[in-house]
Amino acid sequence: MGRGEARAVRRRSLLLLAAGLIAAGCGAGRGTEREGEGGGMDLSTADEALLGAARDGDAEAVADALADGARIEARDGEERTALLLAADGDRVEAARTLVGAGADVNAVDRRSDTPFLVTGVTGSTEMLDVLLEADPGPDTALTNRFGGTAVIPACERGHADYVREVLRRTDVDVDHVNDLGWTGLLEAVILGDGGPDHQEVVRVLLDAGADPDLADRDGTTPLDHAESSGADEIARILRDAGAK
Repeated sequence: MGRGEARAVRRRSLLLLAAGLIAAGCGAGRGTEREGEGGGMDLSTADEALLGAARDGDAEAVADALADGARIEARDGEERTALLLAADGDRVEAARTLVGAGADVNAVDRRSDTPFLVTGVTGSTEMLDVLLEADPGPDTALTNRFGGTAVIPACERGHADYVREVLRRTDVDVDHVNDLGWTGLLEAVILGDGGPDHQEVVRVLLDAGADPDLADRDGTTPLDHAESSGADEIARILRDAGAK
């Protein structure tokens, strides 16, 4: 088995372990804490039009639905607002219309996602720009169902530009530890592929002051993980930053 295959197998094993920990109750209650708080909301025709327009990214139809009396915080069966649907689909103009109309950027759905949190998954800096224009703006202390801030899934996925912008423009904690005991740096090393995108994420995190020696629950440091997975360039970057 080559080094790349071994890294892929290890990554899959860690993902399965993470899924098992979550299913066993790590972060228990995060995915259901809003149940019973509006899941049965009766939607008007205008509400349904608003949610559909946001999902489709039709900014003009969003404005029309609001003019027809749609509730800007109307929620679908998964407690998702129009703005969350727009953010999840990276429908930037629809989101801009909703933010301009006062949509809540911190509205939480059944999965503990918010419009801001899902940008960490999509890695959209354009959507980040729109949401940061809201007043009040994103609550960077809110966490997803894994107990992570927006920056952590972005690190996992190699969204270096997004990580750079969110750390530069918000007060999100670069060393926040999620329910699995992982920081953004650990996720970039453990769940990343070791390639250029994740190398750049590691550089961005270190430049922003991430602790290169902050270990996981087993005491394994980012450098340990990089070396054991064969991510040689990331290991070099960490050593250059003084990692032990």
